[in-house]
This record gives sequence, structure tokens and C-alpha cells, in this order.
Amino acid sequence: MTGKVPAPGASVVKVAVIAAAAAAIEWYDFFIYGTAAALVFPAQFFPVDLPPLVAQIAAFSTFAVGFIVRPLGGVVFGHLGDVFGRKRALSGALLLMGLATTGIGLLPGYAQVGVAAPLALVALRFAQGLAVGGQWGGAALMAIESAPSGRRGFYGSFVQIGVPVGLVLANVVFLLVGKSLAPQAFLAWGWRLPFLLSVVLVLIGGYVRRHLEEPGEFETVGATVAGAVQGPPLARVLRDHLGDVLLAGGAFVANNTCFYMAITYVVAYGTATLGIAKETLLAAVMLASALMLPVLIICGGVSDKFGRRGIFMIGAVLAGLWAFALFPLIETASPVLITLAITVEMLFLSLMYGPQAALFAELFPVEVRYSGASLGYQVGSVVGGGFAPIIATALFARFHSTVPISVYLGAMCAVSFLSVLALGRRARAG
Repeated sequence: MTGKVPAPGASVVKVAVIAAAAAAIEWYDFFIYGTAAALVFPAQFFPVDLPPLVAQIAAFSTFAVGFIVRPLGGVVFGHLGDVFGRKRALSGALLLMGLATTGIGLLPGYAQVGVAAPLALVALRFAQGLAVGGQWGGAALMAIESAPSGRRGFYGSFVQIGVPVGLVLANVVFLLVGKSLAPQAFLAWGWRLPFLLSVVLVLIGGYVRRHLEEPGEFETVGATVAGAVQGPPLARVLRDHLGDVLLAGGAFVANNTCFYMAITYVVAYGTATLGIAKETLLAAVMLASALMLPVLIICGGVSDKFGRRGIFMIGAVLAGLWAFALFPLIETASPVLITLAITVEMLFLSLMYGPQAALFAELFPVEVRYSGASLGYQVGSVVGGGFAPIIATALFARFHSTVPISVYLGAMCAVSFLSVLALGRRARAG
């Protein structure tokens, strides 16, 4: 290990801001896929004679691939981050995401190459999932392990704001491209532009590798312990911390399920079933995401003072209750009520997501922290977000009502509430 220990003060802010920027661009890449899966991919990468509902489920299935592989990304990059350093693993994940997303923007459609098109799409989505599975742990630990012990929630929340920032960027780009082009041109080639712009992520990955130093906590503790003969980090996590991993995954399912329901399924349901203009839905998602930014940071800071568990559990209860108001408000087709529905849900989710990075990091010792925190986070992402749009689509097709979808969201919130109830007692003092 050759990195220097970051100086306190301004250098900690620099690490947090750069980690947030890297997370934002990486999540931009991940989210533009979800938007395209709802609006474009059914027609571009699948046979034109498929029924619309079947094509939509097929497109959402490729979306789910990115979630299924995320635990593998957490394992691979977690090992690299625990053994070779946080910044190397993070820069590698950013590079992989940038290349995979650019590749999607260059793919020919089903009309040009037939079945090879969806197969190639799945392969590149696999690479996206692998990358995002490793990115969160690296960005979070770069910020948290560089922070003073009493400010981990605050600095960890900087990485969490990468999600809404990335989502806003993805929707802004799609809206601008959609407004600038005729519908036929957008479907023919315009949708590719947001994917091609992600090449900038390769440059950010290079910057992280060359200009950031390893966090001080990892340099002083992790590097020494990781070099000892104690087995691979993953083996140690599964042997000594499996309960923490599973409870962390359970804690994350509500946030991830409700979030992807609000930003992906609602867009598809609103446009295809209710006939609402996609611009109305995307604008509501953007405003809600922008309002998340200060709330996430505030919640992270509050958790430093009052603890992670309580604010997390309040968020789970409120999000579960609001799930029963979400769809009735969307179904009014009123832009104001649609925006209210999505915004309130996002703000309740911020109560959970703001302190989450610090909570998960504090569950594991430094030498296996990247592997443990990443695995817990990504297990929750598979159970939660990966299958949420598919489950919602199937529930609506079966019952012709959104009430079962709301029950499903409420159940996921109950799982997270109970998981955090147990997990909070096991968390190390921050």
C-alpha cells in the first residue's frame, strides 16, 4: 500500500464530493437503462409481434439482470477493495460501468440482428450490474473512512445523494432529447445519446485512481490486517458476519422496492395504462429526486446525533403507509397530485437511505468492510428493486388493480422495519 492518509478538514470534503460525483454519474448510467426499459426497449430489442404487455415484461426482465448480478459485483469488488484498496476497486467499477453503458448506446436493434440484440443487451446489462454492485461500497467507504468518527452519517450521506442526482441527470437528458427530436427520430436513434454520454465516467474513474488517496482508517488498520493469513474477505464475512449481511439486506428491501416502483413501474403504468404523458411523469420524478438531496444529508447528519436505527424505522413505517396513497393519486392524472404522490414517497425513503451507508459500514470491521457492506446492500437490491417492476406488472395483470401492489410495498416495508429492529442492536458505535 502506498497511499497517503488524507488530511482532516478540506480533504475530507474533497473525498466526499468526488465520491458523490462518481456515484451520481454511475447511477445515471444505471437509471437511463430503467427509463429506456420502460419507454424504448420493448420496441427496439424484441419482436414487433409480441403483445405490448409481454414486451414490457421482457424489457423489465433485462432490467432485472442488473440487480441479479449486483451481489456478484459486491463480492468481486469487495474482495479487491478489502485486499488492494478502496480507490482501486472504485475506479475499476467506474471504468466498467462507463464502457458497458456506452456499449448499449451502440447496440443494433432486433430489426437489424434479430435475437442477438436482446442477448447483447443482457450481456451489457450484466456488466452494468457487476459495476454498480462494486461502486456503492467503494464510494461509501472512501467517504466514511475518511470522516471523523462522529460525522460518518453526514459524510456517508454525500454518497447517497448520488442516487437522486444520477436520476435527475438521466431524466433531464431523456427529456431534452425527447423534446429536441421527433418521436420517430427519438425511437430510431435519439434514445442512444444518453447512453453514449456516459463515456465521461471513464474519465472520472481515471481521476479517482490518480488523485484520491486511500482513507486513513483503511491505511492504518485494514492494510495490515488484510495482509495477514486469515482467508479471503468473503469467507470471513460469511463465517463471522452472515447474520449482519442478511439483516442488512432485509433492511434495504423496502427502500429499493419502493424507489424503483416510483421511478420505473409508475412511468410504465402511467404511460401505457393511464395514458399520462411521459413528460409529466418524468418531471414529477425529477422534482421528487431534487427534493431528496437536502433531506438525505439532513437525515445522515441527524443519525450522527440520535442514532441510525430510529430514523430508519420511522422511514419504513411512513413509506409503507404512503404506498396505499401512491397509486390513487397517480390515477387522478393530475400533474400536481402525481408530483405529490412521488415526492412524498421519495422523502419518506430518504429517512432510510440517508443514514444507511454509515449504518452498514459500522456493522463490519475494517478489513472485511467493503465485502460485508457491499454484499448486504446488494442482496437487498436483488430482493427489492430487481424484481419489483416485474412483480407489479404481474400483479396488475392478474388482479386489474393497484391495491395488491400497495400491499406488496407495505410488506416490504414491514420486512425492513423488523430487520432494522434487530440490526440496530448489532451495529458498532459510530
